[in-house]
Amino acid sequence: MYEENNFEENNSFITGIWSERVLVITKDYQIKGNVFMPKTGRKNRVLSDILNGAKRFVAIKNCEVVHREFPNRKAETHEFLQLNLNSIILLRPLNED
Repeated sequence: MYEENNFEENNSFITGIWSERVLVITKDYQIKGNVFMPKTGRKNRVLSDILNGAKRFVAIKNCEVVHREFPNRKAETHEFLQLNLNSIILLRPLNED
């Protein structure tokens, strides 16, 4: 019974997370990756909630980082990075079809 309840709790945690692939532009970098937020409120407000929230950093997972001044330099890949919101010039959903 404990294992079954534990599975339900973990499953609700997993399904309670929303992910969006984003493009982030900073002064020096272009970053493509995923941001994760709890499934609360309306989905179309989540990115603005990230920028306007009390937290000063955003976590980005599975990201590719390109140096804007040297775009021909090999892109870096990282499983996780934390970005200070003050460095963001642009943050938008990324549609990679």
